[in-house]
Amino acid sequence: MNSKLSLLLIALVVLTTGCRKALEIKTVTTASENLADCSNAACPSIDVEYLTVSGNTTASEKINTEIQDFIIQSLYVGEDEEGSNAPSIEKAMKDFIQLYRTHSAEFPGLSAEYFAEITVLQTFNTKEVLSLSCRNYLYTGGAHGYGSVTFKNFDPKTGIKLYYEDVFEDVAAFEALAEKLFRKQNDIPEGDSINATGFWFEDDLFYLPETFGISKDFVTLQYNQYDIATYAAGPIVVEIPISEVSDLLTISVE
Repeated sequence: MNSKLSLLLIALVVLTTGCRKALEIKTVTTASENLADCSNAACPSIDVEYLTVSGNTTASEKINTEIQDFIIQSLYVGEDEEGSNAPSIEKAMKDFIQLYRTHSAEFPGLSAEYFAEITVLQTFNTKEVLSLSCRNYLYTGGAHGYGSVTFKNFDPKTGIKLYYEDVFEDVAAFEALAEKLFRKQNDIPEGDSINATGFWFEDDLFYLPETFGISKDFVTLQYNQYDIATYAAGPIVVEIPISEVSDLLTISVE
């Protein structure tokens, strides 16, 4: 009797554990107004909202590092190809503030305040994939600011980033489906060049954006401003229903 009870308890524990998400998510917000550097001096507005993950030390460390690096590099305004070497988000914020103060001193007539808005939010969180939407928007002078959205997908068990080839059994088939929907969405006849209506795809060939997002209902492709069209065209988003790619997925979205 005790043996049967023990087996039942083990089965319940396994079942319960299997139903849990691999990682726990917490939202963090920070802003320049909270920094001591801004208590007695002018500061640009910086608002950051992001996630930290826990529940698996190895995986969470890798994912949190990726999130932090995205925020740090988003705040970097410079010419070094390697980007910022700030060791923390707070230091990256202070560097952005210092840049503004330096430019304000050099150009006293600077009419517009600098600002930065950055968010890292989850779009999907299961045992098999954690998908994050990473958005930044910066204004550092000129006619307009610039923003972009990229996506990061992770294996929650290892923290390793997932790419097209990790999520789709046949990337070429997925790309063909994406092109079909892109043409339909933008009124480009099948036999015409993909650039027939003014897009900038290199060599007149459709290609996927570098990153993709996953949610319960869609695989999201986003081409940011200047990626394949003018700034005025804005971001170009293609949402592919999960139901149309379910046969190509190597992961479960249930």
